[in-house]
Amino acid sequence: MTAMISLSIMLAAIYILAVVTDEFFIPSLDRISHRWRLPSHVAGASLMAVGSSAPELAIAFLSLFKEGGAHSDVGAGTIVGSAVFNILVITGVSAVCREAKISLPVVLRDTVFYFLAIALLVTAFWDGGITIFECLLFLGLYAVYLAFLFAVPFGDVEAVEMPMGADAKAETPGRGVRRLKDAVVGVVGRLAGRHGGSDLRVFSVSVLCIVILSWILVDTAVIFAGAIGLPPVVIALTVLAAGTSAPDLIASVMVARQGRGGMAVANAIGSNIFDVLVGLGLPWLVALTLVGRPFVAVGTHDLFLSVLILMGTVALLFFFLYTDRLLSRKEGIALLGCYGLYAGWTLIG
Repeated sequence: MTAMISLSIMLAAIYILAVVTDEFFIPSLDRISHRWRLPSHVAGASLMAVGSSAPELAIAFLSLFKEGGAHSDVGAGTIVGSAVFNILVITGVSAVCREAKISLPVVLRDTVFYFLAIALLVTAFWDGGITIFECLLFLGLYAVYLAFLFAVPFGDVEAVEMPMGADAKAETPGRGVRRLKDAVVGVVGRLAGRHGGSDLRVFSVSVLCIVILSWILVDTAVIFAGAIGLPPVVIALTVLAAGTSAPDLIASVMVARQGRGGMAVANAIGSNIFDVLVGLGLPWLVALTLVGRPFVAVGTHDLFLSVLILMGTVALLFFFLYTDRLLSRKEGIALLGCYGLYAGWTLIG
């Protein structure tokens, strides 16, 4: 009974996440990007990545401060698992929806910075303790990445078009589902001041809703996993990782269906760069500053292999993107198959 109830709540939370993302998050992001005249790959790797990665950041903070940091591995495991999910599932599903054409400079930029982020993560994990200096390295590398995004022009210079959300809306089957959607749109619309409200307000309220819904999704996922006997490491690497990546998946599929596969791929990689460098670096820095400890202990014996697998997935994605500057449907299916193998290995292992 517990498993059924928690599963039902998870499904409802995922659907509401889809509505909030479709009706509020993506349109507000699109208008902000259009006003700032951002190229699509820059918008995907910066604004969309930061906004839709808010759940992972919240998880990392909670895991560090809950019960004196006893659950710090959960935050790190969630981000590592989410990174694998983003690379294999988000880019895979996006390519299945519509083949993605990418310019080589954009691919090189994002994958190089992502490899640097993973290398920094491996170095920080090596001795099982995170210092303030290492936290500053994480945040400093992300600052360099953002500066590189906005300062260096690349091949994709076409600004984001408007409106992004309108063409991506799917019809809602069933009267009950339509009522749920209408209720969500009505409540969030009032909070966001949709009619007459600023784009920044709509964006902020939608991100807040994404965080709250993600927390509900995470809590029910933990209950569901406990009901069926999953251990905590598996929860972090699979259930929590997939649950907190739901906004990224929804946003990327929407833009991919409109023919902007490059933005979808940039969102997936940009989200991972944010998750690793800021989602871990910022909570660690705050914890070290507030608690006054010389380092944050992180038990990484269960995460190293997943980090190495993560590096392999980035290499595979780069190879697919490098060939013909195209991520085809067959390659998208191959990425999804790889995630199936990873998830199966994690569950069995």
